[in-house]
Amino acid sequence: MELMRLNKFISHNTKYSRREADKLIQEGKVRLNGKTHTDLSAKVSYDDTIEINNVKVFQKKEFTVIVYNKPKGEIVSKKDDRGRKTIYDTLSKRFVHFTSVGRLDYASEGLLLLTDAAPVASALMNSDLERVYYVKIKGDVSNTMLDAMQNGLNLSDASKGAHSHSKIKSMSFAPFLSYQIFGSSGGYTKLKVMINEGKNRELRRFFAHFDAEVVELKRVSYGIVDLGTLKSGKHRFLTNSEYDKLRDFLKENKVYY
Repeated sequence: MELMRLNKFISHNTKYSRREADKLIQEGKVRLNGKTHTDLSAKVSYDDTIEINNVKVFQKKEFTVIVYNKPKGEIVSKKDDRGRKTIYDTLSKRFVHFTSVGRLDYASEGLLLLTDAAPVASALMNSDLERVYYVKIKGDVSNTMLDAMQNGLNLSDASKGAHSHSKIKSMSFAPFLSYQIFGSSGGYTKLKVMINEGKNRELRRFFAHFDAEVVELKRVSYGIVDLGTLKSGKHRFLTNSEYDKLRDFLKENKVYY
C-alpha cells in the first residue's frame, strides 16, 4: 500500500497546490476518514476517504499535457517578487493549476511542457529523455569545449552562468548526446545540441566555463514532443499519438496514473 503526504494526495487529485492544501488542512476544511484533520505530516493511501469542504476527493485517472512556446522575458513561476511577467499571465486561466515540466529561464525560449498531473510532471522532469536546443554563444567553439561536449565535464565551481541567487555551486555535465556547429560570424557561433539532463541553467553554466556567454537559447524538443510550427506565446494540447507514446513512457517507468 503506497502512502503519501496528505497535501500531496490533495494536489495530485484536485486543482489545489500543496501549499493551498496545507492551508485547507490548517483551516480544518479537510476530513480524513470522517474526522476533521489538521496534521500536516499525516500520510494517507487511496484506501482512505478524504473530503474537502464535505466533498469527497476521488483519485484522478486522466491527465492533460500542453505544449507552450515560451517567449523570452517570461518567468516559469506562479508569481515573481520582482513583478516580472510569468507564463501564467499569458496562458489561459484554465491552466493556472498546471505544473511545468522543469523550467526555462527568463532569457530562454521555446518548448515547455505543462500538466495537471504532478506525478507525470515529476516522471518527465527526472527522466533521461532527449532535450534539443538551438544555442548562440559569444565566441568560437574551442578544442577544450569540444572535448567536454564529447566526454563530459565536472566543475567544482559552476557559478559562472548561474543565477545570482543560485545555491548550486558544483555540477557534473554528462557528454552531449549530439551536437552540430552551424558556423561563426560576427563574433558569435550557432549550435544545435542534444542532452538528456535538465539541471539548473545547465547549458549556460557549461558554456560560461569556457568564457562563451550564451546569448540565445531555445528548446525545440523534449522527448517525444517537438515544438514544430507553434508560434511564440501560444500553446497546444498533445496529439493522440503523443499521448499514446507518453503513456508507454509512464508504463515503462512504473508511473501508473
